[in-house]
Amino acid sequence: AGDGSGPGGSAAGDGGPPAPERVLFPPTFSVSEIKNKQRRHFMFLRWKQQQRKEKLAARRKRRKEREALGDKAPPKAIPKTIENQRVYDETTVDPNDEEVAFDEATDEFAPYFNRQTVPKILITTSDRPRGRTVRFCEQLATVIPNSHVYYRRGLALKRIIPQCIARDFTDLIVINEDRKIPNGLVLSHLPDGPTAHFRMSSVRLRKEIKRKGKEPTEHVPEVILNNFTTRLGHSIGRMFASLFPHDPQFIGRQVATFHNQRDYIFFRFHRYIFKSEKKVGIQELGPRFTLKLRSLQKGTFDSKFGEYEWIHKRREMDTSRRKFHL
Repeated sequence: AGDGSGPGGSAAGDGGPPAPERVLFPPTFSVSEIKNKQRRHFMFLRWKQQQRKEKLAARRKRRKEREALGDKAPPKAIPKTIENQRVYDETTVDPNDEEVAFDEATDEFAPYFNRQTVPKILITTSDRPRGRTVRFCEQLATVIPNSHVYYRRGLALKRIIPQCIARDFTDLIVINEDRKIPNGLVLSHLPDGPTAHFRMSSVRLRKEIKRKGKEPTEHVPEVILNNFTTRLGHSIGRMFASLFPHDPQFIGRQVATFHNQRDYIFFRFHRYIFKSEKKVGIQELGPRFTLKLRSLQKGTFDSKFGEYEWIHKRREMDTSRRKFHL
């Protein structure tokens, strides 16, 4: 290499053609063929780095071409994602559908949306909850107005529900746990149901959230429901909406968000502040968690004889990554 020549070309400055750029990885390169584990991992990182560089160079090239064409540039291509490639669901709700409007006017949540009832929530746990579940229930009670925490001591849900109805509770939330970690949520609308059972994951308490804001105030928060488009999703969205009073107190600047994406419901609780006429800053207050619907049951909780409207059957329903139910 002392003569300055490349691995496949002549020396620089000798008048010959320039040395071709060395290809780091040939087209037929396969990382899995490398037997040494450390070398395989190192070469995989190098290969990913090269892929990123090539992608960035192609993006810059396209940007320069668009700037050169100006107004004559073709419209930007819409990237393919799982969401916009979603398989059409025949139960997708049309806002102008008269049948949907009639069903909503006569379902179990109609008294709430007609302002005939005021939400009153009871939050309870599985038997003998541990510290993390207890703290989660206490923080959830600060998010949902007019909610009360009750710790079960061997009392069956079938005995709790009549007592809730007698005390004018409109909803019952049960937080289940496994190995000291909250892993399930049962939401039952009183007195006539329905009851939804969710799998809970990614629970983060306030102290575990970075750059969190100060403790939430007692103001009634605003509620945002995103991407609940099917009839089933519409029912779940109405269940969440019926937990909060109708008129939010905007002076509190607090927002509770239920965002559905690929049938996972992400809950976030934020406070916003107007920095200027165009800029808004937000602070997450917590807690945060993710829900996955497992079943929707008619009536109140009944694990043995309850009639189910919908049950998630993984082997039958999860045949396509682009098929969603909410």
